[in-house]
Amino acid sequence: MKLQTPLSGEDSARYAALVEQGTAITRHAELLEWLQGDIQRCLPHDILLAGWGNFQEGAIQHDVVSRLPGARSYAAGTDSLPFLLAKFYDRWLSADRQPCRLDFAEFDYLLGQASLPGSFSSSLRGMRSVLIHGLHDTRAQQECVYVLMGENDIPAEPAFTAIRMLMPSMDAALRQMAPLPQQRRQAALPVRAVDDASGLSERETQIMAWVAMGKTNSEIGAILCISGFTVKNHMQRIFQKLNVFNRAQAVSKVTRVGIYG
Repeated sequence: MKLQTPLSGEDSARYAALVEQGTAITRHAELLEWLQGDIQRCLPHDILLAGWGNFQEGAIQHDVVSRLPGARSYAAGTDSLPFLLAKFYDRWLSADRQPCRLDFAEFDYLLGQASLPGSFSSSLRGMRSVLIHGLHDTRAQQECVYVLMGENDIPAEPAFTAIRMLMPSMDAALRQMAPLPQQRRQAALPVRAVDDASGLSERETQIMAWVAMGKTNSEIGAILCISGFTVKNHMQRIFQKLNVFNRAQAVSKVTRVGIYG
């Protein structure tokens, strides 16, 4: 592990002030103001994604904090945000659980070819840089990952130092806030539970995850390394199992099964 550069007296005072401000946060609006204030000097970003739960099982809850239109926790297009967070979580693990910085272009394929105006995916299209860090909550036995996304480059420093210093405050602030109404009934079910409830196979569940993100059959085929024709055959079986007639109905039904059990 690399040794961290000692903080100057000025930097130490700045971080101490930011941490103290974070202790007073009890609402989402206050968290947004905190993140968009002096923190921008050391952690410039436009969107904060927070995910927590059992990433191995796919039981992930999430929150989104941003001023951007459409970048809301339950805006259109966020149904499959847990799958994107799982990708970021895997990259954090690959970095030995240390802060890591990525080019969002690596994940652009997840957005599909088109996005509805005001949707979550349309907000993500302008993102350029991604900064990821996380922590393990021993008491709750769950992982937490925090993803900062920026329209401009997020420099490695001071961002790496800042995320190490401030992430515990971000985490504590989110824990102090009352959950959004949608979070009280949010789908935090493992993928296997959704499989059991809907009757879908593991492959069909994977396909439905990409369908929910707006992917075409050919795009899903490219992602899963199968032909678009094979995806089409899977979709026909999915429609039969769910007793639906189109993709929108299938997404709605799978989401409803996942959320309400």
